Amino acid sequence: MTPNPPLSEMPGHLIRRLNQHSTAVFLNRLKDLGHDITPVQFSALVTLADHPGLDQATLAGLIAYDRATIGGVVKRLQQKKLIRRETNDHDRRAFRLMLTPAGQALVEHLGPVVVSLQDDIVSRLTESERVTFVKLMQKALHLNASADL
Repeated sequence: MTPNPPLSEMPGHLIRRLNQHSTAVFLNRLKDLGHDITPVQFSALVTLADHPGLDQATLAGLIAYDRATIGGVVKRLQQKKLIRRETNDHDRRAFRLMLTPAGQALVEHLGPVVVSLQDDIVSRLTESERVTFVKLMQKALHLNASADL
């Protein structure tokens, strides 16, 4: 029987660890600024800023989030008064999601913060390594360099 490689050489383990680190950096930075927003919630807000009027299923697809649990994200963002649901004139069963003025202001305020904290997530990599790292992650996920997440 072949021995297992150490966890430190397994991509899945390292990806999980990097996700934990990334999430902690994000949450801590935003908490320090007095905001209670998760990475998934921020992704939803940015996506709705770029694509106002999406339904929940489309939003879930664009942020690569589970359709079954996107409702909880939407509910929490509504409770925070960052988004609102509007009736869809073309499909009364689906709702269009829109940012509120507070949601738009938050995206504009936090956008630069979230961009800057990306460097903290990969602080031990050189600029060249960061570019390569992002390209390799995009390749592993079958994304092209211009793909939106």
